[in-house]
Amino acid sequence: MRTPRTIDLHTHMLPERWPDLRERYGCGGWVSLDHCAHCRAKMMIDGEVFREIESNCWDASRRIADCDVAGVDIQVLSTVPVMFSYGAKAIHAHDLSQLLNDHFAGVVRATPDRFVALGTVAMQDATLAVRELERCIKSLGFPGVQIGTNVDGRDLDDAAFAPFFAAAESLGAAVFVHPWDVLGRKEIPRFWMPWLVGMPAETTRAICALALGGVLDRHPKLRICFAHGGGSFPYTLGRIEHGFQARPDLCATHSKTPPRDHLKRLFFDSIVHDDEALRYLVRTVGAQRIAMGSDYPFPLAENPPGRLVRAADWLTDAQRTRMLAGTAMEFLGMRS
Repeated sequence: MRTPRTIDLHTHMLPERWPDLRERYGCGGWVSLDHCAHCRAKMMIDGEVFREIESNCWDASRRIADCDVAGVDIQVLSTVPVMFSYGAKAIHAHDLSQLLNDHFAGVVRATPDRFVALGTVAMQDATLAVRELERCIKSLGFPGVQIGTNVDGRDLDDAAFAPFFAAAESLGAAVFVHPWDVLGRKEIPRFWMPWLVGMPAETTRAICALALGGVLDRHPKLRICFAHGGGSFPYTLGRIEHGFQARPDLCATHSKTPPRDHLKRLFFDSIVHDDEALRYLVRTVGAQRIAMGSDYPFPLAENPPGRLVRAADWLTDAQRTRMLAGTAMEFLGMRS
């Protein structure tokens, strides 16, 4: 593989078709695709529309064409978070993760110079999650996996997930954390606020759980990246840090490491939609911790991918180069 100039760390993909999961598992709650028009489909859950998508969600050739126009050399593929299925029976979610990961393996195998894949695992069962993580790394050749910010309501520092994080560190697997099952879905359903307000808060929840819960202390070599610029975490870090110092009886019960001290080892993608927000993120965590990500191909995606980083005339050439490809390569463990 030639050294890429631009890597989009944050993109989502689905197979064009998959088995009837209700029939396969004998229960409801699963996503199906209704190919309702040319190059369009509806994601359905028990007869209700979850989201409409276009063929760029499954068509690799269309994705490559879009990448060529945008100047993106490599897309990093991850599943659509609704497919995590953390609330389902673990054996069913594990089977689905294998289907999704096998699909990704085929996409990467067909065009290895344009795609890299992050797998998915059934986090509700650590034994199955570790088993599939090992398959992703050792058999499928993936650099890591994508997981959600919580697992059916349980924070990521829950002891049940300890074997997964230990295995990820041992295997050198990259872990990309994406918000799902977000805070406030029922309380703030209007105006798309679960996506606009809940998702940034949800990512902050995950970072705080991993930091304050001691997971980052226990796994110093774990490579972990947070979607959407870390959500609201970088912008509320001062408050979180102050709380850690002012109420150690509440905040420092499982870790004595100040939250700010973790920034030097966390990764973040660049999709913050605002030049001043990106400037603050760079100033707070450093360009070497930020990888370009677009959230392609969904409505909140940056279009074209990398627009904000390329347009930031206050970045040095070295910082821009690093954010467009170098940080992603380090996070994913790719060699130049």
